[in-house]
Amino acid sequence: MAPRLLSCFGVKGSSTSTTAKGISGHNAPVVAADVPAGDGPVLVQLFSSQGCKTSPEAEMLVSRLGRGDFDGQIRREGGSGSPAIVLVFHVDYWDYMGWKDPYGSSQWTVRQKAYIEALNQDTMFTPQFVVQGRVQFLGNEEETLLKSIVEAPRFPSPAFQATFQRPTSETLQVSLTGALRMKVDSSGIDIMVALYEKGLVTDCLRGENSGRVLSNDYVVRKLEKLCTVKDLTAKKTVTETAHFTVWDGFNSAKCGIVVFLQNTSLQIFGTQSFQLPDEI
Repeated sequence: MAPRLLSCFGVKGSSTSTTAKGISGHNAPVVAADVPAGDGPVLVQLFSSQGCKTSPEAEMLVSRLGRGDFDGQIRREGGSGSPAIVLVFHVDYWDYMGWKDPYGSSQWTVRQKAYIEALNQDTMFTPQFVVQGRVQFLGNEEETLLKSIVEAPRFPSPAFQATFQRPTSETLQVSLTGALRMKVDSSGIDIMVALYEKGLVTDCLRGENSGRVLSNDYVVRKLEKLCTVKDLTAKKTVTETAHFTVWDGFNSAKCGIVVFLQNTSLQIFGTQSFQLPDEI
């Protein structure tokens, strides 16, 4: 169903790295992330905006989740590694309120709209959490967030190894090779790669958050579809490369990538994360 209303809601109250030579002759850091033996982490997506008065509270919740403050509450018995991975998508439909979100994008608005339709909702709002692409709720509901993560279906993490290169000062190349660790049927699955940035601080001069200093973590700056795979065994090796155009002031020490598998309904089936090497 097409969205009928836009709302800004509130509520009261470890990896290893080595370096190899790339084909261009430049150093190409290779990162092999720790892969849990059992089920991998749950992907939590937040749709947010600096132009929404109640989004900063949800952003703070996401920052705490990302740094592991809630791991003891959401990790399943026998689990290892981080039980959740977070990505924040800043939408652009609140820009007309007086403050243009520097990280807002119509691409993320389109992604949120797709979830609204897939989850049979009729209202686009911020802040909004989507867990494993299957459930959604208001972005300030801490108890609901933690409960949803605990109850979410979990899947093995892909076992990719990542190689990072900078062909030019304006581009980042991420080459991935490894197995998905899940069988894919003829319906197919998309392998997505998100490039995010942490530690962002903005003096908001106008709009609903005028006068506030806003802190944002895990903000998606780029999202690419690596490829679509069909009729694949769990152990079959996949090798593909994603190409990103980076932004002014790009600092690899503040960035990472998240690889996730999604179907045509945007449901998530496996997630893996990498911190970008400092030397890239």
